[in-house]
Amino acid sequence: MSRPDWQREGRSWPNREASTFVRAGSHRWHVQRGGSGPRMLLLHGTGAATHSWGPIWPLLAERFTLLAPDLPGHGFTSPRASGILSLPYVSRAVADLLREEDFAPHYVLGHSAGAAIALRMALDGLIAPERIVALAGAILPIGGAARHLFPAAAKLLFLNPLVPSLMAWRARSTGAVDRMLAQTGSRIDARQRDLYASLFRHSSHVDAALALMANWDLEALARDLPQLETPLTLLVPEGDGFVPPAQQREVAKVVEGAEVRALPGLGHLAHEEDAEAVARAIEGVVADAIGE
Repeated sequence: MSRPDWQREGRSWPNREASTFVRAGSHRWHVQRGGSGPRMLLLHGTGAATHSWGPIWPLLAERFTLLAPDLPGHGFTSPRASGILSLPYVSRAVADLLREEDFAPHYVLGHSAGAAIALRMALDGLIAPERIVALAGAILPIGGAARHLFPAAAKLLFLNPLVPSLMAWRARSTGAVDRMLAQTGSRIDARQRDLYASLFRHSSHVDAALALMANWDLEALARDLPQLETPLTLLVPEGDGFVPPAQQREVAKVVEGAEVRALPGLGHLAHEEDAEAVARAIEGVVADAIGE
């Protein structure tokens, strides 16, 4: 199974100077750390990696001390050590990393599936941040028949060892990557697009994305959400093509005190599409929370 190589794909990795490799738990993690100020943990979504934070990193680093890992099997972090990349497993793995790094976040910014990880960690007492910011959060199960179809389909793909290699091979077609990115509702620049294409050429990265989807049970998370005590802000891109804005707003109905802030004109990859607008929104959330 092919993996991204730090000496090859990593040569032009965004914010490479902030990168390091850390052994924690069952994984050798690729981590980026930098900035100054209150500590903020950044958790990317399924199929992405730390490159996703590339455009917004310098802006957030002016105000926060940032820690951003590649999730297990994604990017340059070593693949899963066992067969299950479930939401609880990934949450515990990230907690292992935080202990190793001695990093207790004041804030957590989770994009897409990264928001679900942040919430699971808070509910399980693995972190105690002052606030979680969910950006285009993939938090609730997909409605209707698709709720059962998509995880089942991902599981079938995951169990076929040829599928990750096949999907990685297909990613060599610029059209396949462009079609996938177009579905997000975002328009990202050529550099970000090329980084996604580079990752999806490697079967280990595709395998990890499929493994997450195959084992991603959001129903348990949805049942536990009313117990969340950590303040929650939902940043909702109005043009999100992956997670319907209405579904993201549903979260606010079950989490006491949760607030919703819209991001007009942006898609699922809002922070890559307009880093300045999203950084301003995040800084506004924190400023309001502390009464600045």
